[in-house]
Amino acid sequence: MITPTEELAAFLRTRRERLDPGGSGVPVRRQARRTPGLRREEVAELAGVSVDYVVRLEQGRGLRPSADVVEALSRALRLTAAERAYLFDLTRQRPRAATEPATTAVPSLARLVADLAPLPAMLMNHRYDILAWNGEMAALLLDFGTLPPSRRNAMWLCLLHPEIRERYVDRARVLRDGVAHLRAAWAAHPDDPALLRLITECTTRDEEFARLWAERDVKATGRGSKVLRHPAAGVLAVDFEVLLPLQDTDQRVMIGRPADDASRSALAGLKPLRSCEGSPG
Repeated sequence: MITPTEELAAFLRTRRERLDPGGSGVPVRRQARRTPGLRREEVAELAGVSVDYVVRLEQGRGLRPSADVVEALSRALRLTAAERAYLFDLTRQRPRAATEPATTAVPSLARLVADLAPLPAMLMNHRYDILAWNGEMAALLLDFGTLPPSRRNAMWLCLLHPEIRERYVDRARVLRDGVAHLRAAWAAHPDDPALLRLITECTTRDEEFARLWAERDVKATGRGSKVLRHPAAGVLAVDFEVLLPLQDTDQRVMIGRPADDASRSALAGLKPLRSCEGSPG
C-alpha cells in the first residue's frame, strides 16, 4: 500500500499536471511545454516557495509542509474544497480525532435510525461499515443481517457484491464518487488497517476501481442521488443526506428520500425487513 508521503508526492504531481497554464495566473511563455499543466517553477512562484522545495515534495523526500505552505499550495494548484481537505490530511496538519474508529453503533444513534422509518436509513463509520440499519433500508438494498459482519460495508457492496453492484443504473458515476469518498477517508485515517485491507481488496479485484484510485480524485459530499433498479419495485430514484453527529464524529447517518412521486409510491410498496444493530467485525 502506498504511504502518505508517496501519496502526497503523486497527488501534487497529478494536480499540477491537470492545470491550464493560461487560467492559472502565470505568464504564458512562447516555448513549447514538454509536460502537461504547470511547471514546478510556476507552482513554486504561485505558492511562494522555492523550486527545490516543490521538487522534493513531488519526489516524496520526507518533507512535512506547514499549514501555511499547505494553504499556499492549495491556492496555487486551485484545489477544490475536498482536495484541499485531502491535502491537509496527507500532511497531517488537520487535527485528528483522539478516539479509535467506531466499530459498533452508538445506541442513541441506532435508535434514531430505527425512528426515521418509513424513510430508509443506516448508520456507518468513516470507512462505510454499516453499523445499524432500519427495515426500510434493508428492503431497499439488502438484508444486511444475512451477510458476514466483515461484508457489511457500503463500498464493498457497491463494488463487489454480485447483486448490489448491478442495481445502480448509473453505476459508473456511483463508482467514481465512491472511490473519491474512500480516498478522502483514507487520508484522514491512513493507519486504519481495516480500511487499508478494504482498499487493497477493491484495487486487486476490480480493475475499474484500480483505475479510478490511480486518478486520485477526492470528494466528500453529504448529499446526492442514486437511481436504483430494484427487483420488486422497478426503477426508482432516491435522494440521500449524510448527517454527522457533533459528539460521535466517526459515525454518520445516511437517510434516503424518494426523489419523485413514482419513487415515493414504489418505496411505500416495499415491505420493511428486519432492522438491526450490527458490528463489522
